[in-house]
Amino acid sequence: MNAQFGLFLSSLSQFLLFFVAAAVLTLIFVVVYTRITRHNELDLIKQNSKAAALAFSGSLVGFALPLASIMIHTPTVVEMVLWGVVALIIQVLVYLVLRLPMPQLSERIDKGEIAAGIWLGACSIVGGILNAAAMTP
Repeated sequence: MNAQFGLFLSSLSQFLLFFVAAAVLTLIFVVVYTRITRHNELDLIKQNSKAAALAFSGSLVGFALPLASIMIHTPTVVEMVLWGVVALIIQVLVYLVLRLPMPQLSERIDKGEIAAGIWLGACSIVGGILNAAAMTP
């Protein structure tokens, strides 16, 4: 086996380790986030709720951005997982903080109010961007 192929296999194993860890973290995020919010995103999305789809998509992107950033900047999966937990916490905090000026946020998303979904989705993405930038060494 030549050295380049050995290097490729080593890189491939690192890729798989990081990718699987990120996928598991994303699944954990989905479970935790959907349990914390007062509305049921997945049921609403199955019912074709644009408000829920916008809100949840923004939250998911807001989680994935810092996760991707730390995957690029950290050499270890353990550190990536720890920062992934921080990213999850930040997204939950974004939702909870947004309920302060709009206490009926979940109820409005439940009713299909697109403006509420856009508000939560956009703020979640902004939270993720700021989180990703703060995680960059």
